[in-house]
Amino acid sequence: MPERADRFLKSLARRLRLDLSPLREFRDFRLLLGSGLITMLGTVITTVAVPFQMKQLTESYVAVGLVGMAEFVPMVVCGLWGGAIADARDRRTIVILSELGLCLSSVLLLVNALLPRPQVWVLYAAGALAAGLGSIRRPSEQALINRMLPLDRMPAAFAVQGLVLNAAMIAGPAAGGLIVATLGPAASYGVDVATFLLSLALLARVGAVPRAEEPTPASLRSLLEGVRYALRRPDLMGTYLVDIAAMAFASSTALFPFLAENLGAPKAVGVLYAAGGVGAVIASLTSGWTARVRRHGLAVIVSATLWGVAVALAALMPDIWLVFLFLAVAGGADMVSGLFRGTIWNQTIPDSYRGRLAGIELLSYSTGPMLGDARAGFMAQLGGARFSLGVGGLLCTAAVGVMAAALPRFRGYDARTDEHAVAQRQALLSPARKGGDRTVIAAEERHAEFPRSPSA
Repeated sequence: MPERADRFLKSLARRLRLDLSPLREFRDFRLLLGSGLITMLGTVITTVAVPFQMKQLTESYVAVGLVGMAEFVPMVVCGLWGGAIADARDRRTIVILSELGLCLSSVLLLVNALLPRPQVWVLYAAGALAAGLGSIRRPSEQALINRMLPLDRMPAAFAVQGLVLNAAMIAGPAAGGLIVATLGPAASYGVDVATFLLSLALLARVGAVPRAEEPTPASLRSLLEGVRYALRRPDLMGTYLVDIAAMAFASSTALFPFLAENLGAPKAVGVLYAAGGVGAVIASLTSGWTARVRRHGLAVIVSATLWGVAVALAALMPDIWLVFLFLAVAGGADMVSGLFRGTIWNQTIPDSYRGRLAGIELLSYSTGPMLGDARAGFMAQLGGARFSLGVGGLLCTAAVGVMAAALPRFRGYDARTDEHAVAQRQALLSPARKGGDRTVIAAEERHAEFPRSPSA
């Protein structure tokens, strides 16, 4: 019996542990991920510094709140247009040029901070510029990952990417708060500029990534074609709608300062902000099991439901550490949901549409939290922070249930049999088959074929 238990535990550990094979085997993925990590750290430091400096200059809650509003329109417009550009131009070049533009926006903030009298309008302008450029960069970056890796490595790649970026979201605010509080905004912007320069050095080493299909010229027509393609795919629409519903109803970060005060721990508000990231990191580190799941739509539904339930339970907890625990569970569930959504996107969307659909994806996971904070604030006015948090979690659970019932194609999605997933696998095999090289065909089949394992 002890030997059998030992074997079981070792087998369980192998299934749970994070699959690092995409990092080991694909140099360009390592470079792109390293660039994204460095950029994220610098960007988060600046995200902390801008409101801090705005408060210094204006002492106005409204002025600080308008920073986010200044970023919203460029994010929406450039997210959609950036997707169209990603399908029309060289994606590596778009990422590099966007990164250079982001660096220059941080240089603008640095120069302004060094002036004897820094200008408020520069903070708004630089924030809007950075939001727009970041929204252009993201679709091309995600489309590049789709071409760098075989389809069966996508879940592992997204788990590694989620781990890295969530770790940055935990470390970044802590570092940003320390730097801006001790050295001032100018030092924060200087660090951000340095991170962009290092990130550009890594991006310059990324090799050219060939397209699978002919590029589609960027135009309003091509953009609408991307939207129509998404609307024709209930499985894709399910990923977008479930995510927006989950975030709009249960994302409540705007409540955290009030919730911490209600719990008698106002100085521990940072613990609440960090909870989701901690849960996401743990979920990433134990994500080995996700490679064995094939019912990705059902996995998204279950994960989003767990997110809502955990948020609702957090509202009932009497202690800040219990609230932290359930918010961490929610963050882990959201990470798993995002992993499977990303897998559906990258295993089923043709390369010719990948950029435009990445732009739609950007909007789906960016607008939800903004709507969630607005919803949370309104409901808190009616019944307080705990009421808003709890009801939001319950509404999320109900909305996900409605989506699951209304979208059977999404609920029943199976990566082994879905027509779009099968077509993508065949598209990857077709060049080798045309060439007739049996060695190449066999190698590509090993990459494209899904391992035979139980479904979710």
